[in-house]
Amino acid sequence: MIAAPVKTLVSTVDLVKSYGGFRATDGVSLAIAEGSIHAIIGPNGAGKTTFFNLISGFAKPTSGRIVFAGRDIAGLAPAAIAKLGIVRSFQINSIFPHLTVLENVRVALEAKTDLPYKFLAPGSAMRALDEPARALLARVGITKNLDVQAATLPYGRKRSLELAIALALDPVLLLLDEPTAGMGNEDIERVTDLVREVAKGRTVMLVEHNLRVVADLSDRITVLQRGKVLVDGTYDEVRNDQRVIDAYLGGGHA
Repeated sequence: MIAAPVKTLVSTVDLVKSYGGFRATDGVSLAIAEGSIHAIIGPNGAGKTTFFNLISGFAKPTSGRIVFAGRDIAGLAPAAIAKLGIVRSFQINSIFPHLTVLENVRVALEAKTDLPYKFLAPGSAMRALDEPARALLARVGITKNLDVQAATLPYGRKRSLELAIALALDPVLLLLDEPTAGMGNEDIERVTDLVREVAKGRTVMLVEHNLRVVADLSDRITVLQRGKVLVDGTYDEVRNDQRVIDAYLGGGHA
């Protein structure tokens, strides 16, 4: 049986971002397959965050193209890119700390309706979003204490809430920036399972330093070094590439 051809959802062509004389990304050409989990890894300063900034619109490319679902989105504003279905979860929590857990997700759901423009919308219209908000929170494993301030959640739960907020925006492409950063082993395992679950039916790109998480989740991995693509392939291909061993894995880290 012949396998169906892989469809590219987003691609970059000779993508460059310069800051003065420094190229944070230096001619990055990359294709992300639809429905895949694609990890971007590399040493500090490799250009990973800049690459995410460019795709999500928080930085404008110096040159090059970013094509999403057949449309060149290079230079579009973040809000315009988000409306196309690209949602980013930041390394630093992007929750509203003084709203409740439920309210955080409800605000994200409101953004997908015309309620933000109806300043005199009845409370019943807002409350109608409570049930879908609860369903999203249950999907990420938060079922209790929905009325507490988000600021009081443990760190791992805040990251789960952040994922629920991202899912409320119904992304086509979800960008996850260090989803397990600062977590203990128990939270890492839970969030890894969670990312695998939320990836069903969508495309996920993640920047992640924990190589065990990368190995567990990723269909494909791109290694950046000094703003350039060093290697692009499966985990086994990347792990066994001598250039990666020398530049990033230090000769013995799995």
